[in-house]
Amino acid sequence: MIVLVAALLLLGIVLGAVAQIPLPLTLVLGALIGCWLLVFAVRERTRRSQ
Repeated sequence: MIVLVAALLLLGIVLGAVAQIPLPLTLVLGALIGCWLLVFAVRERTRRSQ
């Protein structure tokens, strides 16, 4: 759960900085956060199945 909170906090920081950083960097950071959340969701789903 703490990982999810950290991911959302990081997402908020990145979204707040979007006006100051270039678009390609924003897209890369957004993709990284999305992958992190996807990995988290898969791990949680497989953990509950076992």
